[in-house]
Amino acid sequence: MGLLDKLKERILIADGAMGTLLYSHGIDRCFEELNLSNPDEIVHIHEAYIAAGADVIQTNTYGANYVKLARYGLEDEVPAINRAAVRLARQAANGRAYVLGTIGGLRTLNKSVVTLEEVKRTFREQLFVLLAEGVDGVLLETYYDLEELETVLAIARKETDLPIIAHVSLHEVGVLQDGTPLADALARLEALGADVVGLNCRLGPYHMLRSLEEVPLPKQAFLSAYPNASLPDYRDGRLVYETNAEYFEETAKAFRDQGVRLIGGCCGTTPKHIAAMAKALSDRTPVTEKTVKRRAVSVSVQADRPAPSPLPELARTRRSVIVELDPPKKLGIDKFLAGAKALHDAGIDALTLADNSLATPRISNAAVATIIKEQLGIRPLVHITCRDRNLIGLQSHLMGLHTLGITDVLAITGDPSKIGDFPGATSVYDLSSFDLIRLIRQFNEGLSYSGKPLGQKTNFSIGAAFNPNVRHLDKAVERMEKKIQCGAHYFLTQPIYSEEKIVEVHEATKHLDTPIYIGIMPLVSARNADFLHHEVPGITLSDEIRARMAACGGDPVQAAKEGIAIAKSLIDAAFDLFNGIYLITPFLRYDMTVELVRYIHEKEAAAKERKVVHG
Repeated sequence: MGLLDKLKERILIADGAMGTLLYSHGIDRCFEELNLSNPDEIVHIHEAYIAAGADVIQTNTYGANYVKLARYGLEDEVPAINRAAVRLARQAANGRAYVLGTIGGLRTLNKSVVTLEEVKRTFREQLFVLLAEGVDGVLLETYYDLEELETVLAIARKETDLPIIAHVSLHEVGVLQDGTPLADALARLEALGADVVGLNCRLGPYHMLRSLEEVPLPKQAFLSAYPNASLPDYRDGRLVYETNAEYFEETAKAFRDQGVRLIGGCCGTTPKHIAAMAKALSDRTPVTEKTVKRRAVSVSVQADRPAPSPLPELARTRRSVIVELDPPKKLGIDKFLAGAKALHDAGIDALTLADNSLATPRISNAAVATIIKEQLGIRPLVHITCRDRNLIGLQSHLMGLHTLGITDVLAITGDPSKIGDFPGATSVYDLSSFDLIRLIRQFNEGLSYSGKPLGQKTNFSIGAAFNPNVRHLDKAVERMEKKIQCGAHYFLTQPIYSEEKIVEVHEATKHLDTPIYIGIMPLVSARNADFLHHEVPGITLSDEIRARMAACGGDPVQAAKEGIAIAKSLIDAAFDLFNGIYLITPFLRYDMTVELVRYIHEKEAAAKERKVVHG
């Protein structure tokens, strides 16, 4: 009798963790490679689970794909490792248990690390080997990213009529990390052809049961659950799971009451846990009806703080000028505040504050933003990089900015640590700039990264970076379009030092409705020009501009005048093409950007006067 026919009649018991047992035996290397180097160990574990009562076992192939095996230099062994895994599981089962070919998810927090195309390639390679070896079904497990799981499920369903089990993994109860309710996600997987849908990993029985309370019985598919033994503890450099087997015996019946027909274990579970569940469900009678709990999610919109017009709206309707003034590298902000006030008095719309630019420590831009907002009435635009904070820190930072009433942010990747003052410091990059934009958009919907309600919706205006100083501008524009899809509201460009490039950017982006602030940074010396051109990523200067700065020799006054003159010519080129101008202040020389702000306003006033005269 086939697996699905058996599930129609009774609850089936699956196996538990493979890695947990191998780890407990002192093995701390690539577990999948053991299919080749230590096959007896793998067979022994399979047999232990079958003896404990497992009707279904899975191959030792969770990470047996090109991407994960490449970490061990084993990428060329994908076929051999997968073939061996199926044969070992078959040997152990010996007709006593169904064998599922397991394929684990690749994507974690930073989706851009593994593209969907790479997911497809590596998935097909592993899938075809497992199918060729004659598995009884396919288990897709530990998928945090629903897009990835839907992608591979569609491939698998096209390639085989064998049973397919599709498992998502959750960070929070009842909701995927993109905010999709679990019930909706499982319904989508069923619609794509999954025969069994459910959960595995990350959550222990308590939270997994709470999640399943909100899931109705599928119309055609069956429900499954492979909980972790518990939340892990970290002791002496090792992960430890505390839950005893008796607890699994107690919760097994609760899983049956939620409609689960295939129940196994994930991280931390052992044959003792599986035996306990098999004992609790000895009659194996499934339920055919259940009462579904509806979770009420309360998310409020804060309306007690009047918000200024979003920056992208300003750039759509009128001339808008924002200026970057980096927080100081040393303690003490008197000079900075003087510059901020001068720029405010000159008539800027916002003051942008970099987040440790060039990977150099500066006074916290959130602290400085709060001061200029409260003491000077200046609108701060806070840069947020992916470099310095992990996913926890990024979310905490966003919640803090919201609490402070700071709503304008620029989401950027951030310069790598190795180019800054502390090259040995760690660059985190849990998220890419695309992921960070998505995260902020999700905050605006009232949801954290894990999908957990925040209690309030934030009101961030999301800026993104655009670097036009590249060989292939069309590729850069494609990145812009992707950022718009992720949720970007407007763009700030890297400094541009070519009038022709400004025109080129206009032509390449005129099909977009998303406002663009053209970046212009005045030069202060020939040395400054050479450094920017040769050593700062994303900035390119023409030979003509570098020659003009070099002609100033060592005269700092003349060099500053020439730098301002160059900046004014760039402003002239951008004036009729872009409403948004983004001025970057060099070395706290706010006198230079004040002059440029005034120049823009004078130019705007003159244009309006001409319009009136000729109107």
